[in-house]
Amino acid sequence: MSHPDSSVDDAVERAVELASAGPRAVLGIAGAPGAGKSTLARRVVAAVDERLGAGTAVQVPMDGFHLSNAALDALGRHDRKGAVDTFDADGYVALVRRLVAADTTVWAPDFDRRIDEPVAGSIALPPTARLVVSEGNYLLDDAEPWAALGDLFTDTWFCAVDDGVRVDRLVGRHMRHGRDHDAARAWAVEVDGVNAARVAPTVIRASRTVRT
Repeated sequence: MSHPDSSVDDAVERAVELASAGPRAVLGIAGAPGAGKSTLARRVVAAVDERLGAGTAVQVPMDGFHLSNAALDALGRHDRKGAVDTFDADGYVALVRRLVAADTTVWAPDFDRRIDEPVAGSIALPPTARLVVSEGNYLLDDAEPWAALGDLFTDTWFCAVDDGVRVDRLVGRHMRHGRDHDAARAWAVEVDGVNAARVAPTVIRASRTVRT
C-alpha cells in the first residue's frame, strides 16, 4: 500500500473527522519502540476532546496486555520483555472486537511504567466514546492473532521517526525507570532494536504514516 507521509497536525484533523463521522471509530497507532506512539495518541485524544467535548476520545494502550513480570519469569522471557510473544495478543484482539460495537461500558487494562506492570480494569470506555485510540508495536503485524486487527481498526497509522532520535528517547525512558546509561542503551539497542526490526516492515499495511 502506498500512502504519503502525514504531519501530526494533519493526523489530528483526521482523528477529529473520524470522531465526528457517526458510529464509533477505533484508531490503531503502530510503530517501533520509542517512535512516539503514546505521545501522538495523547495529542489526538486531547485535540478531539477539546473540539468535540470531554470524553469523546479514550486512549487504550496495547501495553496493558503485557504479560506480568511473574509470568515472564516463569516463561524465561523477562529479559526480552516487549517482544511479540510477551503480550496476551488474543486478549488484546478480543478487547478491540468488543470496542468496535460495545453498547455498554468496557473496562480495559493500562500499563504502569512506575511498577513496570499491567494493571487490570484501569480504563473505562463508556458507550458514549466516539473515538478509541489504541497504540502499540504490533498492531500491523501479519502473524496471528495480530493480523485480525486490520479488519477491526477504522484507520491504522504508523509513527515514523529518525532511528537515532528513537534510540535516544528509549535510553532516556529506561534511565528514568532505574537503569544506568550503559544498561539503558544496551536494552534500547539489543532488546528494543530486535522488536523495532520486526515492526519496521509493517508500515506497508498502514493507512497513513505520521512523522513524529
